[in-house]
Amino acid sequence: MNSAMKIFSGSSNPALTKNIADFLDVPVGQAEIKRFSDGETWVELGENVRGCDVFVVQSTSNPANHHLMELLVMIDALKRASAKRITAVLPYYGYARQDRKVAPRTPISAKLVADLIVTAGAHRVLSMDLHAGQIQGFFNIPFDHLFAAPVLIDYIRKQVKGELVVVSPDAGGVERARAYARILGCSLAIIDKRREKANVSEVMNVIGDVKDKVAVIVDDMIDTAGTVTQAVPVLMERGALNVYCAATHAVLSGPAIERINTSKLVQVAVSDTIPLSEKASQSDRIFVCSVAELLGEAIKRIHEDTSVSSLFITKE
Repeated sequence: MNSAMKIFSGSSNPALTKNIADFLDVPVGQAEIKRFSDGETWVELGENVRGCDVFVVQSTSNPANHHLMELLVMIDALKRASAKRITAVLPYYGYARQDRKVAPRTPISAKLVADLIVTAGAHRVLSMDLHAGQIQGFFNIPFDHLFAAPVLIDYIRKQVKGELVVVSPDAGGVERARAYARILGCSLAIIDKRREKANVSEVMNVIGDVKDKVAVIVDDMIDTAGTVTQAVPVLMERGALNVYCAATHAVLSGPAIERINTSKLVQVAVSDTIPLSEKASQSDRIFVCSVAELLGEAIKRIHEDTSVSSLFITKE
């Protein structure tokens, strides 16, 4: 585009926005975000955006509802300030796990969030490692879906030594694990897991050979860490020498940090799509890989109307 590029940040992850802006050599846009005493969100832009190509970086992480509303209000403010194009950059897309009806009389909240973002005035969306790829189809505007695989695979190559086996923590993650295994040139294993209720999982079996290998569990997110920490003793019983984990989104809710710290996991690599809590940042088991340059390059290409597809390819 011929118009100027501007990047604004919500309050969910200002550090990531600053790193993206530094990579692009542009300042973070001036905006004042406040919450009234009754909880209402208020936004005022501190600079002119008329005719600009604007990117709003905001993960809808905890507190999800507040950050989502903040994103919507900021998009509306930009639209009414005559921004030429507004791209919602959601490094972490909250509500993504509610992508289908799993029981009678339940919502599809991921679709509702998509409708809200479009109605607010976004012209396109950029996100990373959606829990379910079909969420892209919930939008009737362009959607660019990036993957953190390049930075996580780089971490695995540099930090994890020995004969590797990539492990999918459940059947739903097999495609992701297979892609990692192909690029790393190693074998694949799958955890057979039965979930009794939300956020509670029970590991049942291991499909594949992990004996005398270093296991790397890969997933799109770590929430309560029940899945990954329950997988560790099962993999060790099957002969795995060590167990690592690599996941994009560090949700880390409830007992997650305690579970990770007391487990036999050597290390957990996560990206900075969600900022770590103070407790999480103090854990020597958690290693953060930045996706700022990956997102920054995607933003640059979107602004210049050039291809983003090459960013989806990880070198073997």
